[in-house]
Amino acid sequence: MNITTKNRKTTPVPERGSAFTARASSDHSAAAHHRTPLFIHIAAWSVPVLLLGQFALVAVLPVAAIVIGSFASPRARALRWRAGLLAAVYAAPLALWIIRPDGAQSLSKDISPVSVGLIVAASAVLLVKILTRRKR
Repeated sequence: MNITTKNRKTTPVPERGSAFTARASSDHSAAAHHRTPLFIHIAAWSVPVLLLGQFALVAVLPVAAIVIGSFASPRARALRWRAGLLAAVYAAPLALWIIRPDGAQSLSKDISPVSVGLIVAASAVLLVKILTRRKR
């Protein structure tokens, strides 16, 4: 620690990398460690928007991003079962649409309003968890 004199008073000046600056940077990194990654935030918001906007097949991309991100990122570990729930609820009408030979031309026209409601509800559960995560 350097000591500078100004008007006969001595004041400590923290050096770079000292305990004063190390504590502040570790607090910031600890808070950033518990945040959910931004791409999961964006993907979680885009699922209900795409479904309600009649782009149900395109919603497979954010659902896949949420599932892959929740298993790949240690910061999103708490979201795993909610991401799995969203993927399962989304996969059921998608599989029915693919398997049925007389299905509609698009998933948005073929999907049941009940299925849309379940997917939006599962997405809401995921969003509530993302937005209410406590900082430790």
